[in-house]
Parts: sequence; structure tokens; C-alpha cells
Amino acid sequence: MTLIKTSFNRRSFLKSTTLASGGMLLGFSWLASCKGKTEAELMQMPKEWFDINGFLKIGDNGIVTIMSPNPEIGQNVKTAMPMIVAEELDIAWKDVIVEQAPLNTDIFQRQLAGGSQSIRAGWQSLRMAGATARHMLIAAAAEAWQVPANEITTSNGVLTHEASGKSANYGEMASAASLMEIPEEVELKDPKDFHIISTDRKNVDGLKIVTGKPLFGLDQKEEGMLTAMIIHPPAFGYTFKSLDAESAKAMPGIKDIFPIEVYPEGVEKQWSDGGGIAKLVAVVGESTWQCMQAKKEVKVTWEKPDMLESTATYEEALTKLLDTPAKMPARKDGDFEKAFKGAAKVIERTYSAPFLSHNTMEPMNFFANVTADKAILKGPIQTPEFLEKTLASVLNMPVEKIDIMMTRMGGGFGRRLYGHFGVEAAVISKKVQAPIKLVYTREDDMTQGTYRPAYKVRFKAGLDNDNNLIAWYVKGVGTNDDLIFENRFPAGAVPNYLAEKEMLQTQITTGAWRAPRSNFIAGAEQAFMDEVAEMAGKDPIDFRLELFEKAIAEPVGDPKTNDYDPERFAGVLKLVKEKSNWSQNNTNKARGVSAYYCHNSYVAQVLELTMDRNKPKVDKVWCAVDCGIVINPISARNQIEGGIIDGIGHATYSQMTFDDGAPQQKNFDSYHLIRHQEAPKEIETFFVDNGIDPTGLGEPSLPPVIGALANAMYKATGKRFYNQPFILEKEVVG
Repeated sequence: MTLIKTSFNRRSFLKSTTLASGGMLLGFSWLASCKGKTEAELMQMPKEWFDINGFLKIGDNGIVTIMSPNPEIGQNVKTAMPMIVAEELDIAWKDVIVEQAPLNTDIFQRQLAGGSQSIRAGWQSLRMAGATARHMLIAAAAEAWQVPANEITTSNGVLTHEASGKSANYGEMASAASLMEIPEEVELKDPKDFHIISTDRKNVDGLKIVTGKPLFGLDQKEEGMLTAMIIHPPAFGYTFKSLDAESAKAMPGIKDIFPIEVYPEGVEKQWSDGGGIAKLVAVVGESTWQCMQAKKEVKVTWEKPDMLESTATYEEALTKLLDTPAKMPARKDGDFEKAFKGAAKVIERTYSAPFLSHNTMEPMNFFANVTADKAILKGPIQTPEFLEKTLASVLNMPVEKIDIMMTRMGGGFGRRLYGHFGVEAAVISKKVQAPIKLVYTREDDMTQGTYRPAYKVRFKAGLDNDNNLIAWYVKGVGTNDDLIFENRFPAGAVPNYLAEKEMLQTQITTGAWRAPRSNFIAGAEQAFMDEVAEMAGKDPIDFRLELFEKAIAEPVGDPKTNDYDPERFAGVLKLVKEKSNWSQNNTNKARGVSAYYCHNSYVAQVLELTMDRNKPKVDKVWCAVDCGIVINPISARNQIEGGIIDGIGHATYSQMTFDDGAPQQKNFDSYHLIRHQEAPKEIETFFVDNGIDPTGLGEPSLPPVIGALANAMYKATGKRFYNQPFILEKEVVG
């Protein structure tokens, strides 16, 4: 057993009180939900429990309810996080139910979905919340039975004192347990004793999702609710000038059409308001269809800026920035210039990637009912706390009068980090003095932004006479982003290393897109790594492993500076080499390998494909993952597979281009998302079982697969692929 001090977490996460109905209530901050129950089963619970937000509750009948404060975006924290609590509580999984909590910053911390950090950040506090409740239940039983606490055992929600033959379920001791003093320290289980964690548990919302139960923002319906839609500027840089909407206002079902100031001057905006446009035109009506038809009739005059950006202009600007010496290196080891001058072989390559749309299955939407006294909002948002802060400033209303309730999200990938659509819904509701549901069309979302930045990166490598890598240079540039992670591999493994980065400010709004920055730099780096290995005459996996050995045995600089652990990194590469039978590949299919570290996790992949009419047909991907303890294996595999398919699809087919600031791709007829027949036929995933605390999982499988794909396509075609989307590459570059 591991002894963990809980003094800090006691203040931050735990508090105890007595329920009016005589149950135990334990509050803490990093929870999500557990096991779904039928209405009949829920009716067995005391009604007053359903009025409490943000707490773990143990009822008289032994049923445990966990409120979920974390946004559920498809990463399945609503199942995984309660598994952790249930494990330490020693409750049967079938006896745990869940509810989604609204935003409550007084009780919860970091009610945010992003960065693949939910499980990692909540691991210890979730365990301690369950273990502390279990400790208090044991203390109550020991006092009631007048026996030593260390003689009482727990299992599946039952307390047992074997010597006296006494036993009780948790519900029988819950009221007394709530009066127990919260312990200063608790014992946590040894991972080898887990019986819920690391076992497959189905998505607790699965049945509701497939049967169409109202879980998502678009499902929201309220009595008297109107529908609202937005008219955005036709291009980036345009601003509102005037409006002619008289004929549109006369259309059936239309209530009003007006310009709306979303962010008045002086408003205190949060980082999450990136991409929000200050002044827009709102169309309000009885239905989505009526609003869509009215939008076509509205005549809006927009002020054109002096300069508009196009794909050609930002491409030229990024190239110029790449060619301009950086003001200061991000990292420099050794004598970089001298090493290249003395190198026996030198190779230099440049890679690029376009803007990308997020393309969530559920378009942006939000419900709002703003009155003089209160603001009630409900919708799919990754950053509810920051939305609340912006609303307080925009509405000039204290946060205590703003209630934000979170729905399940039909995808996000970073798009719903930026909550301007929630602000838009609120100001429209306030204007029309009615509850409204704001709905974006697919075209609204794709043309407004917020996009994955466009990038360029240049690599240069030098080998000595023995084909050892002695020098490595990387410079990355991006639109509104600086791209480079200077302390990631191969930093620390190459004696002479230089990393530089610069940022290009653009009118085209950008933001986090699944695995920010890593989603491009990983693929480019790993494709270049393969080309360097080929120049050295070495197997690409062996070449990488040599570098990891150097980082282990003779690290360059202070190893603590490096973001990665070379032993764990090498471990996933060795595992995928073994599982893919890399050394004995006798098929006529082309293979590529890649390995990358991001979001505190390590992923290595081997991808196998054939080419069909210049398009890759991916037959299989082997994927090795080191993310520490895997909470829910079935969900973990789903996340890994989804990231792999997402990476292959966007790198091969997708792009956003612009002409005079206007997006050229407005829906899926012109923006190519991966189709079912283009997805890998098979994905096999292997997790490293090392007992280390959990790390990120929702994003790390996407970045490296792009490099594995590029390397396999080279093997199949004899051509290197430097520019995404790969489907547009016609010839070798560089």
C-alpha cells in the first residue's frame, strides 16, 4: 500500500457533511461520471440528492452517485474518472450512477477539456477521494461495532469484521461516516490489487447515444425558445457597415434581424475568446430552416480592409520568415556551425502544412436565457469557466448570477475551447428578451474559423565519415504559432543541435487543433529522420534506437532539460518493432515507421500500405503506447484508433485555402475528410504495462502516424512527400 499525505487535497478537494436524509456526502474536485441507471433505479434514490452538485454521495441503500464536473467531449472521462473513484472506494461498479454537474468554480477545479490532461491531473485526487470515503466508512463501522478499524475489510460496498461476524453495506454506515474526522493520510491501493481500473467498461452514455436520447447541445429544447443564427463577414478582415433586412424580416417565422455587438469596447476578454468577431448580424426566428432561408435574403454591407490575405500571400510570408535568421535560438548545444562545415554528408529539407478546419460532427450551438436578474446557458463547451468570466464582463453581471450547464459534445478537437458562440447566444438572448438556441450551419463554422495554423519547417542534418549523426538543425514558422518544441527528441541525443522558431501574425484566426503543433512537426520530423537514416545506410528503427542509446548513456546537456525519457521512448519503438515483425517483413506492401512524444506519452507506429491510383490504401497500423496505467482499455483503444484515422485523413486529403481573405472550402463537398473506405483496414494497439501514473491519451496517436504514412508512401512510390495534403504532391521536392 502507498501512504499519501492528504492535507493539501483535504483543503482543495474534500469536505464532509450530513445529508438531511441520512447519507454520506463527500465533495471533491476532479470527478466525472460513472454508471448509467434506468429511471426506475434512479427513483430509488432520495430525491434531495439530485439537488446537490459537485459531490460524491452515498445513499442509505448503498448506491453511490458521482457528479461529473468535467466536460465530456468523447474522450470518455465520464466513464474513466469514476472508475478511479470506485476502485479506491471499493464499491461494485454496478452500484455507481452519475450526473453531469454544471459549472461551479467554488467546488471544482479546472473544469476544462483540453490537452489530454483530465486523467493525468485528476489521478491522485480521484483516488484519494475514494480512499478517504472508504476510510471514514471503516472508522464508522469500527466505532459502531467496537472493534479495531484495521480488522475491518471492504469489498463491493460491504464492510466486514470477520472475527465477530458483523457486516454492513456502505449505506448503513453512511450517516455515521459523515460525522467522522477526515483523515490526515490515507492508504491507496497497490495497482496490482486493482479490479476496476484496467478492465474494459462500456461508455456509460453509450445506450443513450445510440438511442438518440437528449445529451447534446443541439438536443436542447425549452418552452418559448427561439432559434438564432449568425451572419459572419464574407472574408477575414471585413467589418460590419450597414444592414438591409426589411424583406427578410417579413418571411414566415422570422422574429427579428439586427446587428449585434458581441464584444463591446472595454470588455475583458479571455484567451478562450480567440476567433470571436466583435460585431455580427443575428437572425432570430421560430426554426432553424426559417432562419437559414432568411439569411439568404439579408443584404449586409461590409467594410473592406486595405489588405486581404490569400493562400499565396501567407505561403510567401512564411517562406520569407523561414529564410530570415532568427533573432535568438530556442536551444543551442555544441558548435553547430563548425559541425556542419566538417560533416561528411549534409541533407536539408523543408516541409509545409495548410490551415485545417476542426469539423466537429455537431456544429457550434448554445442555449441562452438572459434576463435582468440571471443568465442561464447550456451547451457544448470545453472551457466553461472562461466563458463565465467573459459573460460576466459582457453582460455586466456577477458570476454568481450566471449558470452554465454542460452538455455532451459531438466532437471538439480544440474547436470548443473557444467559446465565442456562447457569448453570441447570450447577447442575442438579452437583445430579444427570450430564450434562444444559437445554431451554426456547417458553412458558418468552416468559414468563421478557428483553424489549425499553417506551418513550415526546415530541417538540416550532418553525418560524419562513420555515418553518425553529429549535427541537427530545425527552424519552424507558423501562422500565429511558433511550432517548435526545442527540448524534445532529438535534442539531448545529438552533440551539435540548433532549434529556432518564429511566428507570423495573420488575420485568419487560428487556435488549438488536436495535438497542437505536434500534429505537424511530428510527421515532418519523422519523415526527415527516415531520410537521414537512409543517407546513413541504416535501418530507420535501428537509427532511432542508436540515438536513444546516446541520450541514455551520454546525454547532451542537462538531461532534465529534455522533455522526454529516452528509455520509455526506446521502449515503445522496440515494442512496435517486435509486434509488427519489422525485421522479417516478407510482404509486398510498403512499410513506414514513426515515433513521437507528446502530452506526456510515448507512441511508436508501423504503417503498412499499397498505392492505388496515387492514393494510399492503408492495410494495417501497429501502434505501441506508453501512457502509464490504462484506466479503461476499450476506451483507450478507441482513442488511439480515432487519432490514427484522423491523422491519416487530414495529412492525405484536407486543407483550407483562402482568396482575398475568403475561405474556399465551405462544406464537405470541397473539404475532403477521410471516408470509411480510406481508413486503415486494421489497427492493432499495444500498451506498455509499467505501473506509472497515467498520462495523456486523447491526442498522442495522431502526430506520429503522419510520419509513418509519409515514410511508407516513399517506400511504395520512390518519392518523398514534403507538403500536406499528400494527395496533391506530384513530384519529389528538395
